[in-house]
Amino acid sequence: MSAVAARNARWAHSAVVLMPSGLMLLLGAWGIRRQDALWRDEAVTYDMAHRGLADLWATLLHVDVVHGLYYALMHLWFAVYDDTLGGVLGDVIGLRLPSVVAMTVAAAGIALLGQRLVGRRAGLFAGVAFALIPVVQQYAQEGRSYATVCALVIWATYVVVLAADRPSRKRWLGYATLMLFACLLHEFASLALPAHGAALVVARRPRRVLRGWALAAVAVLAGLAPLAVFSTRQSDQISWLMWPDPLQLLTFAVLAVLGVACARVRVRSRGPVGLRAVAVPLLLLPTLLLMLLSHVEPAYVDRYVLYYVAGFALLAGAALARLLRPVGERGQTRGRRSRRTLVLLLALAALLPVNVHLRSPDSRVDDVTAVARTVAEMATPGDGLLFMPSRRRIWIAAHPSAFRGLHDLALAQSPLASHTLYGTERSGDAIRDRMLATRRIVVAGDPNDQPVDGSDQEIAKRATLRDAFHACRSTEVRGARITVYARAGECGR
Repeated sequence: MSAVAARNARWAHSAVVLMPSGLMLLLGAWGIRRQDALWRDEAVTYDMAHRGLADLWATLLHVDVVHGLYYALMHLWFAVYDDTLGGVLGDVIGLRLPSVVAMTVAAAGIALLGQRLVGRRAGLFAGVAFALIPVVQQYAQEGRSYATVCALVIWATYVVVLAADRPSRKRWLGYATLMLFACLLHEFASLALPAHGAALVVARRPRRVLRGWALAAVAVLAGLAPLAVFSTRQSDQISWLMWPDPLQLLTFAVLAVLGVACARVRVRSRGPVGLRAVAVPLLLLPTLLLMLLSHVEPAYVDRYVLYYVAGFALLAGAALARLLRPVGERGQTRGRRSRRTLVLLLALAALLPVNVHLRSPDSRVDDVTAVARTVAEMATPGDGLLFMPSRRRIWIAAHPSAFRGLHDLALAQSPLASHTLYGTERSGDAIRDRMLATRRIVVAGDPNDQPVDGSDQEIAKRATLRDAFHACRSTEVRGARITVYARAGECGR
């Protein structure tokens, strides 16, 4: 091979990775601030990441231990970021930047996987398809662990494909390390293990390969076991989960159907493990297993197994590489290719409104920034403050200055002092007494269509407001309703 040909080959190989990862980076940066809106889970991350390590550890012993490693990593990240870029870029970008980087790395991994399994063009299309999936862009711009988990599972999949071809201790160790890291960031990353095992079985790999994967999987599960056992003590945290959200189910169903349809397009796989053997289990198994687990105890949220989209991207990339192959290659005509290209462009155009919506404050279940701004506008210094339910106290975490001068009537111990996420509250009788001693109360609560909590504290709040106060003014913002209550005759003051 000549020097020019070798250079062109290196460039083509690099382009397979650089183009999808560059696209993902641009899409992740586009509208990352989302008008500085945070939603409640991001507020939790911000709060926990800014606690001292000792306070963080004490909190994890009571709540949210499943995200403990992520919070610790974000604590270290903010320790560096706040002293360098924080004053320039702001807290919101700092909170989401690690997820943007993680999804960029994930796109590179998808491209390499597609290239390894099928070829360069399939890898390029797979990486681009991954970056364009709306749910990928959504979690690329959230200060949570899901983008990082997705990237780790994708690279673990790449390593297991390498190990299936040429097994070695180093590769199995690398696979086990990546998967253990992913599982410690979020336990449901473990559902990728059976998908990897199924890929090796479908590909009919030798026993020594299956044995290597089995040993690595056992090591991962053994490393995860202490966290999994301890986290069962905190299972009340997901007691809010009921049957899966219909929109999430629809998203999975659409990607699953499209992915299976793409799998029917004939492509020639490279190496001993075929594209379908890897991609189809990764697309289907984690979500289906999580749904089965949800019949025992509700646990299905699509972001818990976000990495399933990697299976779809691989299948879509290979199908696109086949359908949009160069003119003249095996009967491909210019007219046929033009029609397929037009269909693809129309599909991309249809995604644009969704992608624009994802970068607006209305794209999440609530807007902590809007809540804080509205409270600051409606309250006057000395007013009482109630959160209904109490877990909405997390709305304070990212913007404490907006609540300064207000008296939290129900609070017994702050979240930091009590080593909890939302603080602890007084008894129902104590809350009632403090409310009756107050003329005006600002209530930050859920919208009217949400179910109400049945605790003594929440019952006391609702009953006292109903019996002794009048609603003076009420405003609904994204995911919340802010209402000012006053005693009879006090609304006009």
